[in-house]
Amino acid sequence: MEFFSAYDQGFARVATCTLQVAVADPATNADRVVEQAQQCAQDGVAVAVFPELALSGYAIEDLLLQDALLHAVHEGLSTVVQASADLLPVLVVGAPLRQGNRLYNCAVVVHRGAVLGVAPKSYLPNYREFYEKRHFASGADRHGHSIDVAGQRVPFGPDLLFAATDVPGLVLHVEVCEDLWVPISPSAPATLAGASLVANLSGSPVNIGKARERQGLCADASSRLTCAYAYAAAGLGESTTDLSWDGQTMIHELGELLAESERFPSGPRRAVADIDLDRIRQNRLRNGSFDDNRAAHHELAARFRTTAFTVEPPRRDIGLRREVSRFPFVPNDADQLALDCFEACSIQVAGLEQRLSAIGDPAVVIGVSGGLDSTHALIVAAHAMDRLGRPRSDILAYTLPGFATSEHTKANATALSRSLGVSFAEIDITPAARQLLEDLDHPYAHGDLVYDVTFENVQAGLRTDYLFRLAGARGGIVLGTGDLSELALGWCTYGVGDHMSHYSVNPGVPKTLVQHLIRWVISSAMFDDEVGEVLQSILDTEITPELVPADGAEPQSTQAQIGPYELQDFHLHYVLRHGFAPSKIAFLAWHAWHDVEAGGWPPNFPDDERRAYDLPEIRRWLEVFVRRFFGFSQFKRSALPNGPKVSTGGAVSPRGDWRAPSDGNAEAWLADLEAHVPHRSP
Repeated sequence: MEFFSAYDQGFARVATCTLQVAVADPATNADRVVEQAQQCAQDGVAVAVFPELALSGYAIEDLLLQDALLHAVHEGLSTVVQASADLLPVLVVGAPLRQGNRLYNCAVVVHRGAVLGVAPKSYLPNYREFYEKRHFASGADRHGHSIDVAGQRVPFGPDLLFAATDVPGLVLHVEVCEDLWVPISPSAPATLAGASLVANLSGSPVNIGKARERQGLCADASSRLTCAYAYAAAGLGESTTDLSWDGQTMIHELGELLAESERFPSGPRRAVADIDLDRIRQNRLRNGSFDDNRAAHHELAARFRTTAFTVEPPRRDIGLRREVSRFPFVPNDADQLALDCFEACSIQVAGLEQRLSAIGDPAVVIGVSGGLDSTHALIVAAHAMDRLGRPRSDILAYTLPGFATSEHTKANATALSRSLGVSFAEIDITPAARQLLEDLDHPYAHGDLVYDVTFENVQAGLRTDYLFRLAGARGGIVLGTGDLSELALGWCTYGVGDHMSHYSVNPGVPKTLVQHLIRWVISSAMFDDEVGEVLQSILDTEITPELVPADGAEPQSTQAQIGPYELQDFHLHYVLRHGFAPSKIAFLAWHAWHDVEAGGWPPNFPDDERRAYDLPEIRRWLEVFVRRFFGFSQFKRSALPNGPKVSTGGAVSPRGDWRAPSDGNAEAWLADLEAHVPHRSP
């Protein structure tokens, strides 16, 4: 396995091409297809898709029934087939072809000097500006047929799959334009039969709103069919006697747009993207309903025929032609981020509202430290009380300073609580902690500055003791504040601290999203300026558990011990949502993080916090993640209190997204990391 090879990492490069068509001139069109195919080959493309009837032109009407034109189409197709002999990509080219007594609107699949098969259009539009039934027959009933083309007899029908022998998971199905617009498209049973990539060759004259309609259909198809969908529409050169053309090309995967070309181009254009075959496979593996649907429609799926082909893709670094977000839990688009923040906060508030209402409307007891998690939990509690029509004084907030609590964080906790109008008190836990350390005969009790795990856990445990006893005394419940990232890494003390509560609002929220939720609260002016200023101060503070005194050194840093949350949240997403191996996660992380100037950043992300990570850093922290997530911390997650799932990226509740043995190990993941991830950057 070559680590930096996109093909070795489970991707396949796909291109959707549009070109300047010469009306009713197949020879010229064949040359133009070959020119684009050659450029795709240089680009490492495995599958290149061209528009509907690209060899003849789509809008040539009755010329389609002229022998001279049809003969020229066959000659042009032979040109394409011969030229493909030394080219990498599978070429999917549109052409009108005769079979029996009828003419069919076909997609011809060509590779390495041979025609692999021909897929006729199943559904012929014959309304408004379309009159295809005047010229073509439907191919919907051509299952099991064959056709003579370019000197070969090849499979012909809507029941064709094309499977790569050397690119695992790359299985192509082809449909033509209108086939996408019908309720049950040919690609529906094709994907149930195993197709991972659907190509659509389209003519599709343009009018206002058509591009948006196409994009919606392609996105929906790729999502509903759990596949990649490659779409190429006709463009420049098509006859404009009564219509116009925009040459829209695009590639979607599982509902997401990977690439698109400009519309109304002045020359040939192509959209190129690397589709993630592992992601498609994992989504089908995890969503049992997909295969249940196949079983329910096994008669349709069983009649597909498969033709094998060998790609021989480049096994070297050809880059990665898709955006990999640095923050998979945080979108780069400002409007989408605002919507995500609104939904996340609303989910948390709704969860807490229901729990409070169901158990008799108790008070909410919460420990506030001046850190991100307790800050956001307090905001959620305040919203819940507002929506329930209860006074915010029913929130009993306590700051519980210990040996390492700074004046800065304590001041932030105090200011935030008072500005929100909640009930607030301070309880110094250091006397009780000293007593407990003395009872334990800990070295610290004898004047030795030993700051071990016991020293830290005494403080975490006492804070939880106070909160639970306060809840009992005040008729309340303890509101948990621990977030998804901490729970994934096991960065919490079992049974106390961020691990335990009566109900928790943050277990579905990763640390990287918590920061943006607080930024969103500030920017949306949800509270007055005083609250906003405190929230900004909290955002600007180093993330620290404040359990070990600094003694003149730098304050204790969480991220220095368990890794940068921005990297660990990246790793978490791809483990939890997609089940990827560490080697693939490292590959994705390197592409996302190695160049600070490449790719987008979330809105309002501070310039001075924009970092790059080289491969050794990524590898180091990924190993930490693997050891902690798989080999250490599941016993903590197996005993989590209730709390709502928030992100589609997943959650770690043992009653929800993540169920695993508490006595598992990380050996298989560590072995993959060691075997396949280099210690050096390229």
